[in-house]
Amino acid sequence: MADPGRAFAGQRRRSAGYRHDRPDRRHASAPTGSPAAFFGCLYYGALRPEEAIALCLADCYLPARGWGMLTLTRAVPRTAKAWTGTGSSYEQRGLKHRPEGSVRTVPIPPVLVAMLRHHYRCYSTAPDGRLFRGARGGPLSESSYGRTWHTARSQAFGPATAATTLARRPYDLRHAALSLWLNAGAAPAQIAQRAGHSITMLLAVYTHCIDGQDDITNRQIERALNARNRTRHRTASGSANRRYRPDPVRHMSVPGPHSRARTAARQALRAHSQNPPVPSPTIVSADQSTSGGQRQPS
Repeated sequence: MADPGRAFAGQRRRSAGYRHDRPDRRHASAPTGSPAAFFGCLYYGALRPEEAIALCLADCYLPARGWGMLTLTRAVPRTAKAWTGTGSSYEQRGLKHRPEGSVRTVPIPPVLVAMLRHHYRCYSTAPDGRLFRGARGGPLSESSYGRTWHTARSQAFGPATAATTLARRPYDLRHAALSLWLNAGAAPAQIAQRAGHSITMLLAVYTHCIDGQDDITNRQIERALNARNRTRHRTASGSANRRYRPDPVRHMSVPGPHSRARTAARQALRAHSQNPPVPSPTIVSADQSTSGGQRQPS
């Protein structure tokens, strides 16, 4: 799938004299010039469209380098005016499939961090802090970003591919994100937490993404087993420099031949130290006895 940042780069329109390196505060109620960051939230962060519409600058941690973080607390789904009580087609609610007041944190890669920083630098925010707004400052409408999506999709795919169901809806960007994460080998529990799904729902909807991955799974298991075996061979009792000689007799309770030989040697040394040898008598020759036992000089 094409990069959303490039696919929608040609959709920006700027008035004469517009400085793209700072917010255009003269047109604060104008629609966002480029929906690239909005679609980037769906693809790189796996957000639902209603979650991206409700995203505020205060919900974003956007460092100059590295990964960022989105803290999601609400969504703005589209519904019938008769059900909102305010006459608007949008109503702010909590996160989908979550209790009221739930919070979901989503780490985002550097490419999305850069897109959001650029979007804020160019277009600022709505008065209530939302990053994405409609033509009159309200929530970004589904019809507005839907038209942009279909236009860019036709230009990127061509007539033949555009006639298929491939990426027909912006919501398919979220499906593509979760499929990519599963194929990358990320833990399903982590993916479900970031996407706001249960693990059961995630595996039921995206089970096709983990089919045919037997080779990858086998390699991961083999690496784990090899690492465990290497650790087991490394652990040995005694000095690391001692030469290992397997001797099953030394570990038995009965004395073996080596132990009997060592015991006999110790006993002999003990007896020698307790009973020192008697010095041998001096042998005197007949000549020496005649001279009174004194040796005559030669």
